[in-house]
Amino acid sequence: MHFPFPSLRKISLSFIVAGAVLAVAAPRIVHAEALLVVEADTGKVLQAENATYPWYPASVTKMMTAYVTLKAVKEGRLALDGTLTVSPVAASQSPSKMGFKPGTQVTVENALHMMMVKSANDMAVVLAEGVAGSVDGFSAQMNQTALRLGMTQTSYVNPNGLPAEGQITSARDLAMLARAIIRDLPEYEYFMHTPSIRYGRRVTQNFNKLIGRYPGADGFKTGFICASGYNLVASATRNGRRLIAVVLGSSSGQARAVKAAQLLDRGFADNTLTWLRPSLGTVDNLAPIDASPPNLRDEICNGKRKRPATDEDADTVASNGSASSGESPIAFFTAGLQAPMAKPSELMAAAPAPSEPVVVYTGPKKTGAALIAAVAVDEQKQATKPRGKKSRVAARKPDAAAEPKADAKRAGKEAQSEAKSEAKPGAKPATVRQAHAKPEAAPKAAENKTAEKPVAAAARPAKPKTAERTTEKPAEKPAAKPAAKPKSSEAKPSDGKPSAAKPADPKTTAAPRG
Repeated sequence: MHFPFPSLRKISLSFIVAGAVLAVAAPRIVHAEALLVVEADTGKVLQAENATYPWYPASVTKMMTAYVTLKAVKEGRLALDGTLTVSPVAASQSPSKMGFKPGTQVTVENALHMMMVKSANDMAVVLAEGVAGSVDGFSAQMNQTALRLGMTQTSYVNPNGLPAEGQITSARDLAMLARAIIRDLPEYEYFMHTPSIRYGRRVTQNFNKLIGRYPGADGFKTGFICASGYNLVASATRNGRRLIAVVLGSSSGQARAVKAAQLLDRGFADNTLTWLRPSLGTVDNLAPIDASPPNLRDEICNGKRKRPATDEDADTVASNGSASSGESPIAFFTAGLQAPMAKPSELMAAAPAPSEPVVVYTGPKKTGAALIAAVAVDEQKQATKPRGKKSRVAARKPDAAAEPKADAKRAGKEAQSEAKSEAKPGAKPATVRQAHAKPEAAPKAAENKTAEKPVAAAARPAKPKTAERTTEKPAEKPAAKPAAKPKSSEAKPSDGKPSAAKPADPKTTAAPRG
């Protein structure tokens, strides 16, 4: 009997070939991460991985907000020193934000610095309303600009990147936007790489960790919500050559910075090896993928976050482990020729280079003595808030001398809870707990103790021990003599002891206990 083995072999080989073709065609999205490196001048693609896969932009949306705003400034429709007013809509935005009350005025310049460095969501809305009158009107301008720039995979619903249905982009489109900022707004590029800002007494470092750490870093913006993971658009210049790196869906704020530094390092080093690799064309010629954006909420946040996370808590996740925990090797066939992986990790773990923070403030444009006075006013506003909380807590606490033992116990418990919170990566700082939780319970317990002691002292018959304690006070010596009388006579208030001594009794008995 003859089996058609040759035909079976052909069929099996055809299935293997078809499977291989499908595997190549399908985008690799497990673990979801998109990477892209391009030359700023030419748009030449040096590496692309899931670069045209749709993605949630998060706060990298603010790059387009800055672009549209600065185009309005350049065209004379808006002035950097012009004032804008914080609306109720702007004040209601979720953190990260400056937290100004409705009616507060800020200049366009200050709002841009606050938005790009602190990633302030309220300032993004202030700028949007200042340019277009409303969030919807500004979003329409953002979408028109995206189409003009060839960002065919991008759509905007709001100017700050908070979660919204239809807020989508891709690594390809973000690289195109970064190139447009460099090309069209060179005189305003300083907004893209400000190391830090100072508002009152508070200094905020740029969430883009490459600024002040990676040699030649000069842009752009970070972003993070649970659904998108940690995003970063970064740029750097070496020897007159500028590269743009896009990292989407990283596992932490530290990991995205390390990955971007790795991509830039390899991009600069590959300048002499381009003949070894096939050409990937230019960024605007990358073919878009028609798909839905990956939702990384379960993977990134593990269901622990009850509200949309923002760039403000990026370092919380990054500090839970080493920088290498979020790194995965990049499929470069020339990887063995590149710098060690630890070098970018060390750079990102180091402190940023010293720099003078840009001073931001509320109100109209100020200089000289007027600026100093405005900064002092903002400092005073910040100083009065915590003092008010402490004064309310202090007013509710009983006299410290009345219960020193209880205070010592509470201090010990608080010290233990601080140690536990430091051991738990996700725990809130101890100072937050003490300000919001501890003072609520501790004063009540202390008040109950002080309220119960006079009753107990009045109902309890005088014992020899209490008599020894109270003999130290001159006003209570007569009370020690009738100790031998029947209990019924001791309980009566008319035993010859002055009535004024009774209320003082709890204080005298409480003080020696400490």
